Amino acid sequence: MNYNQKVGQFGEKLACNYLIRKGYKVLAKNIKISYQEIDIIAQKNKNIIFIEVKTRTSDKLGKANESFSPQKMKNLHFSIENYIYKNKISEKFISIDLISVDINKYKKIANIKHYKDVF
Repeated sequence: MNYNQKVGQFGEKLACNYLIRKGYKVLAKNIKISYQEIDIIAQKNKNIIFIEVKTRTSDKLGKANESFSPQKMKNLHFSIENYIYKNKISEKFISIDLISVDINKYKKIANIKHYKDVF
């Protein structure tokens, strides 16, 4: 596993812990659909939330939320549609969220932001 994968995995772990503290139930992580991946699938009340997690350890390439490109959104939407179809989930109870995790390695702190209904 390379450095970026380790950072991403760590960010997803922080995001899961954040969601649990906010009353979400984490249903699944790292679901592969074709060549895409859904980072986290969670539930709160009757809603199923598909969550993309973006993690950065430096501002050199921008903040974590800035890396959620239109192409990534399109690919994620395609994966979610396939997952919904295969698992017979009612679309009226779903949403797509983004969690950005900006980590300051030197101060050993993470800034987590949760953007709801991004797509």
